[in-house]
Amino acid sequence: MAATMTPPDAAHDFLARCGWGGAHIEPLAGDASFRRYFRVHRDGQRAVLMDAPPPHEDPRPFIAVAEWLGARGLTAPEILARDLERGLLLISDLGDDRLREALDEAPHREEELYAVATDLLVELHRHPPMAGLPAHGFDQWLEELQLFTDWYCPAVGLEVDVDAYRAAWGEVLGPVAADGLGPVTVLRDFHAENVMLVGGRDGVAQFGLLDFQDALAGHPAYDLASVLEDARRDVDPGIEQAMIARYVDKAGQDEAFERAYWALAAQRNTRILGVFTRLWKRDGKPHYRAFQPRMWGLLERDLGQPGLEPVRAWFAANVPASARAEPWVELA
Repeated sequence: MAATMTPPDAAHDFLARCGWGGAHIEPLAGDASFRRYFRVHRDGQRAVLMDAPPPHEDPRPFIAVAEWLGARGLTAPEILARDLERGLLLISDLGDDRLREALDEAPHREEELYAVATDLLVELHRHPPMAGLPAHGFDQWLEELQLFTDWYCPAVGLEVDVDAYRAAWGEVLGPVAADGLGPVTVLRDFHAENVMLVGGRDGVAQFGLLDFQDALAGHPAYDLASVLEDARRDVDPGIEQAMIARYVDKAGQDEAFERAYWALAAQRNTRILGVFTRLWKRDGKPHYRAFQPRMWGLLERDLGQPGLEPVRAWFAANVPASARAEPWVELA
């Protein structure tokens, strides 16, 4: 079920122990997990309280990735205090200026700001992947894709050929797994609602990163697809193509990167259709259904790209148009 936004019982004691006694606590955000965030105020200062309650959540991956990113000149919250037993962190406040709202308020800046996002990934991918990250490759891609057949298809009353599904995806993703690109650190949820615009900083450091605790070691095309094929906002297809070309140029890649981009974008969007259905059915978060029409629009655009023919044929044979965006349109 969706989490309430009441501060945890241990919050005031934790804040007192780390020098923030008497601070005012107000809800900031929840997300698709059990994590919740609160803004704390005291004497004109602000910070963010993360509640990552065990056993459902473990804040240690967030700490490790935040410190790794910061050591490489990228902007992530500073860890101010921690109570790992209770799953509480006090982290620096990156402000209120999200990339999502900045783009909504100034759509003429779309190309400029997505160029910064692309350059940030180029910079991130210059570094060997963070040690100890789980792999995100062929086996994991196929496992994630089961979310579509396990959750989405039953929700819309479909019985599909699962063996043919895996075979089609194997045919598409096998060459990507073997293309020799990466591994790099994959943030995995790099999109416009997880990026803050931080004042007083230039270049890629102006983008403050959030929600990276599930980072993996995987393909460099994955996070670019994540930010350009965003579940929560439409990105101009011309800008998407321009940013793919920008990454290829700046990172010294070739046409293999673009082939991987479209395959992994399709994989990610198919997975997300299943994830959002599971969030509704299992976790009591029905508002995620509103994103499904956009996800279908993105996926169908991906499936039209060269190299996606086996998966496109499977969808044509197993998922009729009436079971794609149509059931969700009224909820969008």
